[in-house]
Order: sequence, then structure tokens, then C-alpha cells
Amino acid sequence: MCGIVSALSWRSPINGILLKSGTDALIHRGPDGEGFWISPRRTAGLGHRRLSIIDLSTGTQPISSEDGKKVVVVNGEFYGHKAIRRELESKGHQFKTHSDSEIVLHLYEEHGTDCLKHLRGEFAFVLWDEEKQLLFAARDRFGIKPLCYTSNEDGLFIASEAKALFAMGIKAAWDEYAFFHSARMQYTPQDRTLFKDIYQLKPGHALIARNKDMQIFKYWDMDYPAEEKTVAFTSEADCIAQFGELFEEAVSLRLQADVPVCFHLSGGLDSAAILGVAAKLMDTPAHAFTVSFEHDAYDELPLAEEMARHANAVLHPVKVTQDDIIYQMQDAVWYGEGMAVNGHLTSKYLLNKAIRAAGFKVALTGEGADEVLAGYPHFRQDLLRMSPENDAGFSERLLATNRVSAGVQLAYGDMLPTAAVRKRLGFVPGFLEAKAAMGFRMDAILSDEFKSGFPANDCYSDLMQETPVAAQLSGRHPVNQSSWLWGKTALANYILRTLGDGMEMSASIEGRLPFLDHHLFEFVHTLPMTFKIRNGIEKYILREAAKPYITETIYKRQKHPFMAPPVSNFSNKKLMSFIRDNVQSSSFSALPFYDRKKVTAMLDRLPTLPEQERVAMEPVLMMMLTSHLLQQRFGLRA
Repeated sequence: MCGIVSALSWRSPINGILLKSGTDALIHRGPDGEGFWISPRRTAGLGHRRLSIIDLSTGTQPISSEDGKKVVVVNGEFYGHKAIRRELESKGHQFKTHSDSEIVLHLYEEHGTDCLKHLRGEFAFVLWDEEKQLLFAARDRFGIKPLCYTSNEDGLFIASEAKALFAMGIKAAWDEYAFFHSARMQYTPQDRTLFKDIYQLKPGHALIARNKDMQIFKYWDMDYPAEEKTVAFTSEADCIAQFGELFEEAVSLRLQADVPVCFHLSGGLDSAAILGVAAKLMDTPAHAFTVSFEHDAYDELPLAEEMARHANAVLHPVKVTQDDIIYQMQDAVWYGEGMAVNGHLTSKYLLNKAIRAAGFKVALTGEGADEVLAGYPHFRQDLLRMSPENDAGFSERLLATNRVSAGVQLAYGDMLPTAAVRKRLGFVPGFLEAKAAMGFRMDAILSDEFKSGFPANDCYSDLMQETPVAAQLSGRHPVNQSSWLWGKTALANYILRTLGDGMEMSASIEGRLPFLDHHLFEFVHTLPMTFKIRNGIEKYILREAAKPYITETIYKRQKHPFMAPPVSNFSNKKLMSFIRDNVQSSSFSALPFYDRKKVTAMLDRLPTLPEQERVAMEPVLMMMLTSHLLQQRFGLRA
């Protein structure tokens, strides 16, 4: 896992100072070394910061081909690389390293841009072809690894994170429409960031640039089948067994490293299943790390302790207080480059710091299971709403048993209009209703002047306009439609980028995600919905496949997303003081988005609200705080 930068100049020759400025901003992604390459004509340059995990001695990047005419920098891991290497060597390719990264160079020589079909893992890369004067960049299928870019009159600039582009001379400013979109539904548009003129390459997409001509194309998607085309298996037991084999393979591949590997562990099914299967495959006890909160309703340490004993694992509790959540937030926001809706951002930041302090560089995590297997409560809500046997009271019962999800994943209170979604899909996914309710609350503290800049913009209509409904959603099961939309918004732009890679790489930790192995996904996505949700129980097939490896408690436990205790409870006077100090600061006044009088009124009203309403206000409070911290830390202009 590493940090990469690239420059393709239209005008002046590229110099090493430019590339080094970019890589210096990414030292947290690769503290073990750096490397640079500039083309003979000085029109293209590549930079790399290395976190050494595979091939500790010879895996330095950039890596060049045998003839020196093709050069690549890679961030991430390619699984199954040894078999691919053997096949390429049999065709005459000569390798310079034992690194997994080098295979992409030789696959490109064999297959051109179709090399992407042969890659398995979490990755982003930039490759320069000197003969063709062509730059080729790509991002993995789900968007586990980030890649952003900008172009101007000087050239095309690409990096793992926006902060590297700022260091290379790109002006740091707000993308006001991206913020407006986020205020309406939490997430930026799929190909944008919060920063002006800085775009992100969408998951499953690649970029080709030659001179000033740039093209972006899709090479993979979550192609859910039409309902009548789901696969029927001869027996349920065979289906569960096949899933179990694919899942074990995905875990096994991600255990391969030349450094020690550890595990994120909560009290949930996903991380427990990974730990349980890994413990079976490992020769020594696994090490697992668990966040522990002071509030019992949010603390999963007892469940993690039970699972660790079951797997004979060494458990490392990481205690996080509400003070920690607030006072470490600015650093977390700097690394995540996005707004947060809960203190889980800081909590993940502190979790990964503890992992690094314990001497680990690689951690297996459970992200992606809820997307692949319809695990979130809003998917169950969608399923029942679209069922002929719709139970009118189900949504209320779901909310009652998932209170921490109110205002984040389950709608609570008034909502912004979502008619455009209903018109295109025939229904409104539950998570979009939740975001519309959050957007309604955010709207109450935005300034009239800022909102007047977007009088005709309906962000839910915009989302539908950028969604290929006919190609990807029409005729699909409603839960799969919701899952596709969630994967392109929440998963890619928040869970993987801000909470995942952002917090892991802040501590130079490589996160590996077995559930987002595309071989596993391509098996699961064709299954009937009853293998995902059955009798109101989510992730049925995983629950059954993992049963021999997990505790009875976790086997029976309902899904609860990882959330920190709300700071909006204001039981701590220091937290209230911190929040008010932020709002009263001159830098907050410089934010072009908020009406300070409305914000102050909201803060005055919070302590008088019922608990459920305070919980639902948490995303609004946190987005306001984290946007201010972004403004401060990056020096963003309007």
C-alpha cells in the first residue's frame, strides 16, 4: 500500500521538485521510501511513496519494463500475483522484482488496457507508455483505493489524495456544488470531491490521456441480473458451501504478506467471520483490535472479547472517549478529506493509530459485507415495503431496534422531496429517505445566500440523471437497486474513502477487504434474495457459512453499524464549549455555507430535544463541525 502522484505536462518540462512536493504530502501513505521517474522528453513524471509489505528488499517503485519504455506506480495489492507471474514468465517476460505490483506492467504489455480484467484486489495505478506517449490510470472495481485528478492549462495531475495535488500547486478551494450535494444527501456526486476542480476516478473506471486528449471508460460494474435471471441451485447446502469456499479463499489471499497481519474486530458478524476463518488458516494466534466506548449502548468490547476467546486470538482494546472524538477530529478530517456524520471517523483514526503503534502494517476489515449481502437495516426495510405482505408496522419496529441508525440509515422526521427518485425507480430506497431527512435538517442551518446559488438544483434528480437506470437498475430486485445506489454513493465516497482508506493510511496501515473480492461478489450477486435476507434476518448465507467459526451470540445478533456515542448528548461541558468555540470563530464566519444565527439556535435547542431527535441531529452537527475543520486545515477558499 502506497501513495502515488503523476504529472503529464502540456507546456513546461516536468521537474523532480514538483513530484517530490506531491509525494512529501503523502508520506503517511508510504513512510518506508520514495521514488521518482521522469520521461526522456520530460512530458510525464511519476512519483511514489512506499509502504513495504510484499517484497521488502526489491519492491521499490516506479517499476519499468525490460526495455524501459513503460513505467508504473501502484497503490494497493494484486492477489494471485504469483500464478500470473509464472504465466507471464512462460511467455518470456522478465521481472525485476518479486513485488505483486510489477504484474500490471507485463499484463499491459500482453493485453493493453484489457489487463484490468486480469487484476484482483484493491488498487490504483498510473502507467506511462513512452512509445505511445500515453498515460493509463485505473482504480479498483469497488473504489477501495482512491485516485483523484485535475487538469488545467498546464497539464494533467493525478494523486492518491487531494492534499498531494495542493502541494503540487493546485489551488485549494471549495467545490460549492459538491458541498450543496453533500448537504442534501451526505455524499458528493460520484466523480467529484469537496474540492474545486479536483475529481475522483470512479470505481471500476480507467483513464487514458495522450497529449491533451483524455478519455475515461468503465471496465467493471456491479451488474445485478434481472430478477428472472437469478441462479437456482440444486441445494441450499451446496450454495452455502460454495460461498464458504470463496470466502475462505478471499480471506486466505489477504493473509499473504511479508509483514505481520492483524484484524479489525467489532461485535458484528462481518469482522467475526473474517477472524474466525483466518484463525483456522493461521499457525499462530491472530491479533485483533477493537474500539471500546464509555457508553454501554455503543460499546461492543464484551462481544469482541467473547469472539476473541472463541478464535484463540489476542485482543487489543482501544478505548475512545468523547473528548478523544472531538479533540482528535481535526487530524482525522485532514486524512479523510471529507465530512463525517458521526464520531466513528475519529474512532477509526485512533483504532488505526493503535494498530500501527503495536507494530502492524496490514489489517483485514469487514467493510463491504453489508453491500454484498444486503446487511443494513434499510435493505430489510426496502424488501418488506416492496413485498405483497407489507407489514405497516415493520419500519417503526426496525427503527426501535436500530436507534443508532436514526437519521443516518433510517429516515426520521421530515424529508426533502425525493419525487425524482420515485419517478425513475417506482420507489424510494430507505437510505435515500434517511439522507433526505438529514438534508432537511441541514437545510435549516444553511444560509439563504448560499442556497440561492442553487435555486434549480434538485440533488435527488441529479443523482438519477447520473445513474444509468435502464442499464443497471431497471428490472432488478428493489434491494439490488438500493444496493447498487448505495455502493456508488455511501460505499465508495464515504465508507471506503473517508472512513476506510483515509483512516487506515493516516497511520500507514494497509486495509484489506475480503468481502469486496470481486470473485466472491460475482457469485453472490446472482443469488435469489432469500440467500441475503430471510425471514427478516440479514446476510443469511454468510451467517450459515460462518456458523462453525463464530460465537452463538454473534450468529444470532442483528446488524448494528459501527457508530460512536453522539456528541449531541452534551453530557460533557468541554464538548459543548469546543463546539461553540468553533461556531463563534472567525474561520467559521468565513465558511460560505452556514447562517451563524441559525446554527446558534440549533445548539441552544439541542439539550431540550428528546433523545431520539438529538441522535437524528448528530449527522448535522458533525457535518457542520467537520466542514469547518476542513476549511481550517486546508485553508479552503470560497
